[in-house]
Amino acid sequence: MSVISKAQLQRQAEQLVTFVNMAPSPFHAIDVCRNWLRGAQFTELKEKKSWDGAIKPNGKYFFTRNGSTIVAFAVGGKFRPGNGMSIVAAHSDSPCLKLKPVSKKKSSGMLQVGVQLYGGGLWHTWFDRDLSVAGRVMVRDGSGGYVSRLVAIKEPIMSIPSLAIHLDRSANDGFKFNKETHLTPVLATVSKAVNSESNSETGEKLAHHPVLLERIAKQLDVKVDSIADFDLCLYDTQQALIGGICNELVYGARLDNLNSSYCAIEALINSVHEGLAEETNVRMVALFDNEEVGSTSANGADSALLESTIRRIQASFNGAGQAAFEEAIANSFLVSSDVAHAVHPNYSEKHEENHRPEMQKGPTIKINANQRYATTAATSTILKEIASRNNIPLQEFVIRNDSACGSTIGPLLSAQLGLRTIDIGNPILAMHSIREVCGTDDVALMVKLFERFFAEFAELDAKVQVD
Repeated sequence: MSVISKAQLQRQAEQLVTFVNMAPSPFHAIDVCRNWLRGAQFTELKEKKSWDGAIKPNGKYFFTRNGSTIVAFAVGGKFRPGNGMSIVAAHSDSPCLKLKPVSKKKSSGMLQVGVQLYGGGLWHTWFDRDLSVAGRVMVRDGSGGYVSRLVAIKEPIMSIPSLAIHLDRSANDGFKFNKETHLTPVLATVSKAVNSESNSETGEKLAHHPVLLERIAKQLDVKVDSIADFDLCLYDTQQALIGGICNELVYGARLDNLNSSYCAIEALINSVHEGLAEETNVRMVALFDNEEVGSTSANGADSALLESTIRRIQASFNGAGQAAFEEAIANSFLVSSDVAHAVHPNYSEKHEENHRPEMQKGPTIKINANQRYATTAATSTILKEIASRNNIPLQEFVIRNDSACGSTIGPLLSAQLGLRTIDIGNPILAMHSIREVCGTDDVALMVKLFERFFAEFAELDAKVQVD
């Protein structure tokens, strides 16, 4: 078992819970990361501005794109053009319901909200939960411009009620519902909403219920007519917490993939205090949006974001030759981190008998012969060596041959850039449910693994001969 103390195990689990509760949307998750990086003296860069002369050895930097993707990196003191990148990548988004551009609905004396399904959620778990909205609002600034504001209404303002068992006696035999008509949240009764609206006549022309817009405007302390547009998702207002009779489980929403996102950012911040002056690589974390819907967006892993970042870092140093980028790619290594399927005690037959990851037993290496994960023997050898050196337990996951296999950002980035890549993640239960479960100890184990990867990869890579 790892030499991590009980206090460290507890602290990391508590910090993950704090992170999840502060991040009801990808925009909030990236904002928390931005603030933590600033607190650790990372310098914010802008993609729209030149990086020439801005990046230096021993420097710490980050930038965001769309407010939902972030890249942070620390430059080794002995970094030279052509040297590699030690990268941990994860994603900031989770399956959820998002408001439609025209969300205003009314039925049977109730105001309802039209939503779109984002990602492949376990949608039946969204019934009978205390829901609210969070995300980004574009606000007119009064001078012809627009500013991006984050909003998160903490109080439950809507729900999706189940149909009474008396009206559907077959519900317990197989719960089926129409995703368009039955998965529609109730916002208010018509009579109460109309009485509380300050301008119900204007409301007839709006795309969203006035009572909802007024609640958002109040939260932001702006007028309703200053709201230009928004990207809002629904979230469960029940907070994440540490539970279980032995206080060893984290219960919460969005553990897929805020678990990996937290571990990556925490590890990078911690790693800069060890050996950065002697480091020859760039230590990097990239948290992408839109993984749950395929990553094909300007903010996703299937974009040119990571390539352009590596090119700009290489080009910002004097003496960078024309092949500096290609040399850097060959010297780089990517750890793609997304949560893994923990073996379910009630459905253990769903797992391959020799590859059943358990919670509280460390991170899981994901392997698939058809390259649904990017792990190879060469890449797993490197991470296993780092784990072994530091007494960090690792598990392995392989899907059954008669089951479908998911994927994550690892194969995309590996194929695009030719990066050596390994896919790993902490095992969780109830993946894609509105409320998931992970082990407390696994959080600190993953943070430690990432810390040691940042500190040891460049030195270890020189000893691994694979061309």
